[in-house]
Amino acid sequence: MHDAGALPRDLAEENESLRASMAYMMEQAERNHGIMCRHQAFDLEIVGSDSFPSLITTIFRSLPVISELDIVTLSLVDEGEDIRTVMNKLGVDFADFPHLVFVAASGALGFVPSRSEHTGPPKPMLGPYIPATHQPMFPHPPAGLQSIALVPLLRNKRLIGSLNLGSLDPVRFTPSMGTDFVEHMASIIAICLENVISNEMLKYIGLTDSLTGVYNRRYIDRRLIEEISRARRQAYRISVMYIDIDHFKTVNDTVGHQGGDEVLREISARIKDELRVSDALGRFGGEEFVVLLIDAELDSASMVAQRIRASIADRAFDLTCGLSLPVTVSIGVATLDDFARENPVEGVAQVLLAQADSALYKAKQAGRNRVIAYHPERA
Repeated sequence: MHDAGALPRDLAEENESLRASMAYMMEQAERNHGIMCRHQAFDLEIVGSDSFPSLITTIFRSLPVISELDIVTLSLVDEGEDIRTVMNKLGVDFADFPHLVFVAASGALGFVPSRSEHTGPPKPMLGPYIPATHQPMFPHPPAGLQSIALVPLLRNKRLIGSLNLGSLDPVRFTPSMGTDFVEHMASIIAICLENVISNEMLKYIGLTDSLTGVYNRRYIDRRLIEEISRARRQAYRISVMYIDIDHFKTVNDTVGHQGGDEVLREISARIKDELRVSDALGRFGGEEFVVLLIDAELDSASMVAQRIRASIADRAFDLTCGLSLPVTVSIGVATLDDFARENPVEGVAQVLLAQADSALYKAKQAGRNRVIAYHPERA
C-alpha cells in the first residue's frame, strides 16, 4: 500500500511534468509562429522580385536563414540551354550563383512519380545525404552535410526544377517527416521562377531583332548609355562601329527579299564571330548594324573592323536559291573621348554614334568595302 503522503507527491510530479510539457509546447508554438512569420515575409519578398538575378539572390540569401538550413541549392530544367542563353545575353553572370544548377532534362533530377491509382506528380525525397547520388544537386556541399530534402518545383504538373535543402543535423530531414510545408514553399518558388523567367524572355524578345537574332536599336541605345557611365567611373575606352552593307538594294533586286534576309542573317553571324562575349551587336534597321566594343581603343577597334570587313568580302554568300553572291560592307569606327562628368551621358552617346556614322559616310564616299576611323582633329 501507498502511504497517505504518496498521492500528493505523485500529483505534484504529474503537475510538474504537465507544466514542463506545456512550457515546451508553448515554446515550440512560439518558435513555429516565428518561422511562419519569417516565411510569410520571405514569400512576399520573392513575389516582389522583378528579375531573375534578384529572385535567385533572395532565395539563396534568405531561405537558409529563415529555415535554419546549412545549404540551399536550386536545380532548373533548361532543355536546349534557352534559359542560360537568354540570361547571358541580358547580362546575368552565373558565376555569382554557385548553388544554381542546370540540367538538360527533368529525368536528371531523379524524382519518380508518386504511387497512386493515377500516376501523380513527384513527391519530395527526404533522407540522408549520399554524396554519390546527391552531389550533382549540391555541387559545393558544406563539410558534414547529413540530411537533405529534394523538393520538386512543379508548374501545371510540369517539373521545372528542384529546390534542394540540406542540414548538418542527421535527423532534420527523414523519410517519415510530413512534407506539406516544404511543398507549399516550393510551389511559391516555382510560380515566382516561372514568372521571372517568362518576363526575362519577353524582355529579351523586346530587345532583339527577330530576323537576325542580334540585338535591336533599343537595346544598343540603352547599353551604350550604361557602358559610357561605367567607362567614366572605371576609366576605360569604349568604341563603336557603324556598319552598312554596300549596295544592299542591288542584293534585294538580284535575289529577292528572301535572299536579302539570308544575307542579313549571314552577315550578323560573321560579325559575331569576330567579337568577344563582352561586345554587343545590334541591327539598327534595314542594312545597318552597330557594334559596341568594351575596353577598346580606336586602333584595336579598327583592327576588329578590318577583320569583320574581310570576313564578309573574302567569302561569297551561298544562298538557298543556288546563287553565290559577293557582298561587302563599309564601316565607320569612333572611340569615346568625352569623359567630362558634367556632360549628360545621353548626349555623349548620341555624339559617339554620330561620329561613327560620319566615318561610315566617308568610307562610302571613298569607294566602299573599307574601314574609316573617326579622328576629331580631322573632322
